[in-house]
Amino acid sequence: MRPEWRRGIIILVSLLCGCDLSPRYRKPVMADIPVTFRESGPWTPVTPADSVGRGAWWKIMDDEELNRLEDRIEHGSPQLAAAVARYDQARALVRRARAEFFPQVDATASAQRERALFPATGRYYEYRDYDAGGTISWEPDIWGRIRNLVRAARADAQASAGDLASLRLSLEGELGDDYFQLRGLDARISLLHKTMAAYSAALDLTTKRFAGGASNELDVGRARTQLATVQSQLEQQVADRALLEHAIAVLIGEQPSTFSVMPRDDLVPVPVIPVTAPSLLLERRPDVASAERHMIAANARIGVAKAAFFPNITLGATGGSESTTNTLLSAGSGVWALGPALATLAIFDGGRRFANLAITHAEYAEAAANYRQVALNAFREVEDQLALLNHLADASARQDEAVAAATRTDQLAAIQYREGAVDYLQVVIAQTAELQAREDLITVNTRRLMGGIDLIRAMGGDWGRS
Repeated sequence: MRPEWRRGIIILVSLLCGCDLSPRYRKPVMADIPVTFRESGPWTPVTPADSVGRGAWWKIMDDEELNRLEDRIEHGSPQLAAAVARYDQARALVRRARAEFFPQVDATASAQRERALFPATGRYYEYRDYDAGGTISWEPDIWGRIRNLVRAARADAQASAGDLASLRLSLEGELGDDYFQLRGLDARISLLHKTMAAYSAALDLTTKRFAGGASNELDVGRARTQLATVQSQLEQQVADRALLEHAIAVLIGEQPSTFSVMPRDDLVPVPVIPVTAPSLLLERRPDVASAERHMIAANARIGVAKAAFFPNITLGATGGSESTTNTLLSAGSGVWALGPALATLAIFDGGRRFANLAITHAEYAEAAANYRQVALNAFREVEDQLALLNHLADASARQDEAVAAATRTDQLAAIQYREGAVDYLQVVIAQTAELQAREDLITVNTRRLMGGIDLIRAMGGDWGRS
């Protein structure tokens, strides 16, 4: 081949390898993003907490036991281990797709003993056939098929990383929810223990008054009913706590039979959760990032589908030695071949390629719609948790007042009963109201702690500066 021809072929291949048939990707833009969240209030200021370590968002809850449990998820959760394996698979697929950029080199070798009949002599002739060689083949990426395959695989791997981060955040949030539900039950159990002691003392007092003729058997029955009811509630709370303890054990990869969380009487204070601007939500939520990467992959696959309408050119070279004697490497036994091979181009396929191209366009449209839906859900979840936290904060303040009023009423009813001004029914009513008020306060504060967890999860698990 003449040198000028070779140069011409090299220039032509270089120019053709610059082709890219995928549409130009444009990052999606959400319209009408507000400057601040509507539900932001005094309990959730829009102030980033940059002092908190990136990733360990649960530390803002200021609970050492929760910190210890959250740290164990990373190495103990089977669900997280499976997600890490899926991410590793996606990264390996990128390497496999990238390998098509490089030539493929194969080596072959064979040694055979053969026997042939010569009809002219009627005798058999035996000989040995030795063969050794190699093949080099390379497909220039003329139409951008390989580049788009790599681009799609890379975007899928990035989406898998987002899915991994979403699952990690979900597991961490689920652990936080279960943990504070368990602490809420601890507070209820402590309250019921104290209530049982008070009701037992009230039953003793009523029994003595009945023995002295200052009360009747009806009052004794009411006091005994009050005590038994609280004892039943206590056993139910203990059972619910055991179930939550088992759920936490599974989340961190422990056997429920050998795992336990030490009880605690009081709930930790509800922290102030800082919130950043709404526009940063799209950059921080891993599920939003994953949805956008799926759009990139779908866009690249359009280019792969378009490349199927053009022929592929494979450049190949073969060389080696073949001999029927023992001198395989002699000068006369060398064989070689060099030249381009034009792949077969389908002229008629019943519309298969057009259908594949239509599928990729539809998949891109689906990915774009999914991205918008994920983004809208992200804004909704943040607004939901902000509204919940702000209103629960007000509810907690009102419930504190209710507890104070119910406690005072119970004290007055007990005094009046001892003085004989009222019967025991008034005491029962006051005791029930106080217990219910205190349980409601525990419920509200538990919901506030869980709401804080859910808000952090809705914000993407971290509010630090990226």
